[in-house]
Amino acid sequence: MMLRSCYRPLERCFGRVAGGGGDGLMWHADLKQHASGDYSIAVVQANSNLEDQSQVFTSPSATYVGVYDGHGGPEASRFVNKHLFPFMHKFAKEHGGLSADVIKKAFNATEEEFCHLVKRSLPLKPQIASVGSCCLVGAISNDVLYVANLGDSRAVLGRRVDEDKKKTVVAERLSTDHNVAVEEVRKEVEALHPDDSHIVVYTRGVWRIKGIIQVSRSIGDVYLKKPEFNRDPIYQQFGNPIPLKRPVMTAEPSIVFRKLRSEDLFLIFASDGLWEQLTDEAAVEIVFKNPRAVSAVFDLHVLLTFCCNSHQ
Repeated sequence: MMLRSCYRPLERCFGRVAGGGGDGLMWHADLKQHASGDYSIAVVQANSNLEDQSQVFTSPSATYVGVYDGHGGPEASRFVNKHLFPFMHKFAKEHGGLSADVIKKAFNATEEEFCHLVKRSLPLKPQIASVGSCCLVGAISNDVLYVANLGDSRAVLGRRVDEDKKKTVVAERLSTDHNVAVEEVRKEVEALHPDDSHIVVYTRGVWRIKGIIQVSRSIGDVYLKKPEFNRDPIYQQFGNPIPLKRPVMTAEPSIVFRKLRSEDLFLIFASDGLWEQLTDEAAVEIVFKNPRAVSAVFDLHVLLTFCCNSHQ
């Protein structure tokens, strides 16, 4: 199983392929095959500096998909794009196959290695301590689907149902949004910091951790996870240090897994730009009605659809 195809940046993997199309900051690639069906991709860049990355790896035995929504710069999402899948492959091989523990181990190793990179880069590039990325991963192996998530990108399943002799589709969300706009997440963060009345504050129209960031889990954002970085004189010269007693973010992924079923039609993996414009149900309905073509619409960053054809 070769993973070299996973290393290439998103635009080189999907942005200039035969059968695809696009203009400038908007482009797409047509359907391609994977072990359990087909997949397609569509992208609208939010700005000229692409902070987001995405990748797909397929083999006869497994399919991996990743959506990495970067913030503060492109370094974290590019790092995840290069290292996460190889870690998953390495640990799966060592532990006799893919599992939730293998995926968690790969996330932890990616976070640890990125923290090492930040530490080495700090003298020349102190701003890298404030770079981070949401991370959404799907994996299919032996007809088992795994979804792991940090941040507020989202995976949604389109599932076929029969109602009054008419075939229709329902949306099933498979990931957890780690965003303090969600009351449950806000309470979770507050419970972990009972001595900090300003751990989550409402500012600039949204809830933010320490008034800075909306997501509670990510790869990177080291300055909000490692108090020692805020005390470093180099970083203090770069920005406004945040006095921390303990980390206010984590890289612990939420992971769910389930057996693929005959009624599972397709999966949508997308960053928050899509979900700010469409409900889960609306997105699923669009893909259901246009199964052979997916267009980039609204302000999405990355949209990947996977058709589970072998299970229809």
